[in-house]
Amino acid sequence: MDLIVTATAQGLLWGIMALGIFITYRILDLPDMTAEGSFPLGAAVCARLILSGVHPLLAALTAFAIGALAGFITGFLITKAKIPGLLAGILTMTGLYSINLRIMNRANLSLLGKQKITDLLSRYNLPPQFDTIFMGILLTVLIIAALVLFFKTELGQAVIATGDNEKMARSLGISTNRTKILGLMLSNGIVAAAGALIAQDNGYADISMGIGTIVIGLASVIIGEVIFGNLSFANRLICVILGAIIYRFIIMFVLLVGLQPNDLKLISAIILAFCLALPSLRNKLNLNFFNKKEVL
Repeated sequence: MDLIVTATAQGLLWGIMALGIFITYRILDLPDMTAEGSFPLGAAVCARLILSGVHPLLAALTAFAIGALAGFITGFLITKAKIPGLLAGILTMTGLYSINLRIMNRANLSLLGKQKITDLLSRYNLPPQFDTIFMGILLTVLIIAALVLFFKTELGQAVIATGDNEKMARSLGISTNRTKILGLMLSNGIVAAAGALIAQDNGYADISMGIGTIVIGLASVIIGEVIFGNLSFANRLICVILGAIIYRFIIMFVLLVGLQPNDLKLISAIILAFCLALPSLRNKLNLNFFNKKEVL
């Protein structure tokens, strides 16, 4: 039971990160590696601010703003410097590694004994990890509601149009450069905020905690899409969160089977590869099924 509660709590927080990945990979249709740097950036900024006496909620909001700045840099490299999106993200991610070390002044910052965002629920004397679950549910509801409202606006629709068909969007008078930058800022801001929340939940910020962020985020997005199919925009965002929770359950099961924690990155890559290949495999199986019926 404790493992189930822990997996659910972790899945909710990682699901917030997956929402940021969803914006770039599904809405903007842009492969952005910046998340591998903005995730630990949010954790580093949050940990440093908390250690300086800043309220944990304000520290998380600041992490969002700094993460958005990282997204702006990637967007600037793509739109103004005309650097390919994948390479621009890698450049920003590489630069952020040094910046994160500068912020923390070491490879790891402990938050042991410091106030965390889940402490806001300490007065209710909840069972272990239930404070994280309730806080995760509250934050995911707020973020999903904000995203749904934003993407219903004219500006949000312009971002969607840019990802769907950039040439058509440009012909309609949309400044695609601005919408790309805005989408990248929103995405990396959410990723950095998730890094801040996970750092508080773990009790530390580490320079290497961003490794594999893209794989985890994409796995959450793909799992949600494969299991729940095509839905409305709001439901797709909810499915991203559910996908992250399911992903954590898969990881929990793998560990219970007896595999080593050092194998988690490999397992994550295998899960993502399988989920990405599943629609193609499903189509082939359906095609073979119908061909057999025609023969009969």
